[in-house]
Amino acid sequence: MLNTETNEPAETHIKDVLHEGKSPSGQAKPARKRRIFAAVAVVALLAGATAIGTTLPDPKSSDAYAVLAGEKASVESERDSAESSYESMKSKYDSLQNGIAAREAKVTTREAEVGKADAAVKTADAAVKVREEAVTGAEKAKAANTVSDGTWTVGSDIEPGTYRAVEAVGSSCYWGIYRSGSNGGDIIENDIPGGGRPVVALSAGQDFNSTRCGKWEKQ
Repeated sequence: MLNTETNEPAETHIKDVLHEGKSPSGQAKPARKRRIFAAVAVVALLAGATAIGTTLPDPKSSDAYAVLAGEKASVESERDSAESSYESMKSKYDSLQNGIAAREAKVTTREAEVGKADAAVKTADAAVKVREEAVTGAEKAKAANTVSDGTWTVGSDIEPGTYRAVEAVGSSCYWGIYRSGSNGGDIIENDIPGGGRPVVALSAGQDFNSTRCGKWEKQ
C-alpha cells in the first residue's frame, strides 16, 4: 500500500511516526511527554534529598551551637538568680511594710492616748486655776480683812467691823482707838490686855493703832 501524499509505503510511514512519537495525524503527544518528565523530576529530587540527608552534619555537634547553648545556660542561670533575689527582696519589703503598718497603728493608738491625757491635763489645769483663783480671792479678802501692827484709818485703810487678834498677845501688847485726824490725841478706847486674844470694834471716822499685838482679823 502506498501513501498517497508521499508515494511511500504505508509501513515505512507508520514506523517513522512511531519513531518520532507522533500520531498518524502528525501531532505530538504532549500529555505523555509531561508524565515522563514529571516522573524523571521526582526521581531526581528523591535521589538529591537522599544524598543531602546523608551528607549534612548534625547542627548540635558544631562549636557555634555549643557556644550558644552555653550562653543560653548562663542567661537562664542569671535569670534564676535574679528571680531568687527579687523574691528575697520582696519578702523583706513585705516584712518591713508589715512592721511599718504595725508601728503606725501603735503610733495612732499612742496619739489617741496622748490626746486623752492632754484633755485630762487641760481639765485638771482649769480646775486648779479655778481653785487658785478661789484661794487667791479668799487670801485677798483675808488680807484685806487682816490688820497688823501700825496705825490704820477705818473706812480708807481698813474696813469697819469687829477685829480679833489672830494669836494670843503678850504682856507688851497695846491697842488704841482714836478719832480720825487727832493724831492720837483724842482717845476713844485703848487697852493693854496682857494676854489672850483681844477684840475691838472699829467704825468709820476712827484711827486704830496696834503695837506689839501681832495680826488682827476681821470677824
